[in-house]
This record gives sequence, structure tokens and C-alpha cells, in this order.
Amino acid sequence: MFSPRVALASLSGEADADWARAVADHVGCAFLGGIALDEATRGAARAMTDRDRSEFLPEDPTAFVDTQLGALAEAPLRGAFNVRSATPGPIERVAAVCRDHGAVVELNAHCRQAEMCAAGAGETLLRDRDALSRQVRAAADTGAAVSVKVRAEVDGVDLPELAQRIEAAGADAVHVDAMDSESVVADIAEATDLFVIANNGVRGRATATEYFEYGADAVSVGRASDDPEVLGAVRETAGDWVAGEATP
Repeated sequence: MFSPRVALASLSGEADADWARAVADHVGCAFLGGIALDEATRGAARAMTDRDRSEFLPEDPTAFVDTQLGALAEAPLRGAFNVRSATPGPIERVAAVCRDHGAVVELNAHCRQAEMCAAGAGETLLRDRDALSRQVRAAADTGAAVSVKVRAEVDGVDLPELAQRIEAAGADAVHVDAMDSESVVADIAEATDLFVIANNGVRGRATATEYFEYGADAVSVGRASDDPEVLGAVRETAGDWVAGEATP
């Protein structure tokens, strides 16, 4: 899906093309966003900014995605966009834009902010597998590569089973915020053929190696995504791991 097998994880209201280009030599993919697409999630994002959360709120979200991905056209990485929506229509439109840029559209079933969950997006989708599957199908039917960002340690949610559902709906990748349950990465990797991106606490060789040992295909870096030293160490680890896999 991308190489080197290190991604930048989206940081709401901060992860734009400039952020990605600044460290592009260290990573294979950058998940821009997240961005709210429909009226319900845009209303939630506006409420979140009222309590000092950082959010992207352009007048035209689809045009914003197009412009931001276009700004990565010459960067040595694969673009991706993390999106939030309670309805599939806007996802379909943005997925088509991602497809045209050779980018990944990532459906956010991860955000746990109360406003976004009340709007029917983010973590709420982990408990509504049918709605999440509809979103995956809407995106996949455009021909775009589709990732789903999920969170571990949500009561009542079986992530390996959920991963099987989204794979059947047409997803290509699952981006797992492992929280404090790193072994869930192994459970998902064993349950599906999805490209598994492991996230949470990746700060260097030791943490990256742990996720690769659990079966991750790639790792992503969030809060340390602007630290070239961290990214360099993680990239070196990913390269060593892939080279070891290829050795007879």
C-alpha cells in the first residue's frame, strides 16, 4: 500500500499538506485531516471548536481535500485523507477525489469526542457495523483505496470481527489505535487479509518493533509526527523489518 511502511497519523485541525511535506522523506504515507464532510459532522466540529478543539472547517470540504492532495503531488509519499461523516453521500464524493489523486480515503470510526459521536460518526460507527459497512462500500465503489481508523478498548466491540466486516464491504486497510491493548493488532492480522497499520505510542525502534512483531504491516506516528529523529528511527526499523521478512 505504501513504502516505507511508516505513516503520519491525522491530527485534527493540524494535519495538512504543509505538515506532511515537512517530513515527507521519512514516511510512505500521510493521513491528512480529519475533516467533517456532512452537515451533522460539520455542526459537531463547530461545537468542538467552541471549546478550543482544533478543526478544519473549510466552506467546501470536497474542494479542500482536492486542493490539499494536489499540494502533495510532488511529495515522495502517498496521500490519504481521514474523513468523518454520518452519511455515505459525501464520502462517495471525497473518495472519488482521493481515487483521482491515487490517495487513500480513511473513514473515521475512531473519534471519541461527544459531539461527533452524537452526530452518528466517529466511535459510534464501531457499534453500528451496518452503517460503517455502508460507508466502506460507498467509498470502495468509487475505486478508491479505503482504510478505516478504529480504536481498541471500546466496550462491546470485537475489533477482529469488525475488521472482517469492513473487509467484506471492500476496505483495503485498517488503521488501529491500539490504546493499551497492543496484542489486538495480532488478533486483527490473523482474522483478515487487510493491510494493518498500528498506531499509538510509536516513538522509536522498540515500540515500532513491538507492533511489527504482532503482525502489523505498517505503523503510524501521531503526536511525534513533526520530529524527524523519531521518524528516522521508525523508518529504519520498518526497513529492517521488511528486509528481514524478505530474507529466505
